[in-house]
Amino acid sequence: MPGLKYSRQRESIINCLKGRKDHPTADMIYASVREEYPKISLGTVYRNLSLLVDQGEILRFSCGEGQDHYDADTSQHYHFVCKKCRAVSDLHMSPLEHIDVLAKDGFDGEIDGHFVLFYGTCGKCKENEKNS
Repeated sequence: MPGLKYSRQRESIINCLKGRKDHPTADMIYASVREEYPKISLGTVYRNLSLLVDQGEILRFSCGEGQDHYDADTSQHYHFVCKKCRAVSDLHMSPLEHIDVLAKDGFDGEIDGHFVLFYGTCGKCKENEKNS
């Protein structure tokens, strides 16, 4: 990260995110990083997450339940949110570039990109429903 002083705690936060695919909240990241740095504060985690987002190193997004989620994968990709268990996962599909073209029709501004969340019931929850 150009222009930033190196921080072991920040490095631990980004490594935590890179090692996860569950799109954790700040509280989840805090709990994980505390295993390595027991004295780290929740405020330090939030500040570093904001800094990493501002630097474009990670993504921050909301799924509508009040807490932001974080993702170390900054490439164009889509997410699925389970309405039952609230799990967030990547959807492995090609980017839908034509959405930007469709959005430009009838819009007098400039479209720079898009971010899409799909909602439904994950396979694990569907299986639990079936077995109940």
